Amino acid sequence: MGIAFDYAPERPEHIDAILNGLDRYNPETTTVFQDYVTQQCEDRSYDCYANLALLKLYQFNPHLLRDEPVTNILTKSLTVFPSPDFSLCLHLLPSYILSPPSSSNNPSSNPTPGDAPLSEAVQKLTILNNLLSGAKYREFWQTLDKDDLYADLIADVGGFEELMRVRIAVTVGQSCREVERGVLEGWLGLTGPPFEHFVREVCGWGVDDTRGAKGMVVIPINKENEAKGTVVKEEVKFEQFARVIRRAYEQPA
Repeated sequence: MGIAFDYAPERPEHIDAILNGLDRYNPETTTVFQDYVTQQCEDRSYDCYANLALLKLYQFNPHLLRDEPVTNILTKSLTVFPSPDFSLCLHLLPSYILSPPSSSNNPSSNPTPGDAPLSEAVQKLTILNNLLSGAKYREFWQTLDKDDLYADLIADVGGFEELMRVRIAVTVGQSCREVERGVLEGWLGLTGPPFEHFVREVCGWGVDDTRGAKGMVVIPINKENEAKGTVVKEEVKFEQFARVIRRAYEQPA
């Protein structure tokens, strides 16, 4: 059996008690959940079920919504891709936050809800999620590095870049047996000794420098990347065709 959606091994007892009782709908627990989000960012733990509960409280009590917990939740959800957690969190946000910022050049025009800083941050994080969903890992790192806003968004999430590299490596390891070194460097956003350390020590992969222009990264066989032939065998008894054969000999009315 798979792991239950609401399971989090590092969840504190008081958070678990709130989630399993009526207090999860009590606005007074908002600050408790906000502190828990901060804790997740600091100790690299992750609890999607609790984070969704906080976003649901924001949905019921819009006046309690705070920008920082929302952006931290979305950023943390990126670190567990390709799970759908980011989309789950996104669909609990108010529509005005999901609106793209206004592109009006008229400084005297009234600001729209989409002009809020939170809206811009959500749009930026959505871009990253789309790149990850499309396996555009090189573009992901390029986008992350070219805008200072991204640096602010990931600053609170401890080990964000390392967590992302691990998730990308897991995805690559499930689908590839060999990858050109130059390609994998772009996917991981690393070059030189840091790249070799990550590939050899963290992933346990090998690097063959004698193959290709820059070398080839060799990924050990696992149950996901091993090519296996599938034989489909069907048993159809003659009796199942009896009616078809009988109808063929029947005289038309």
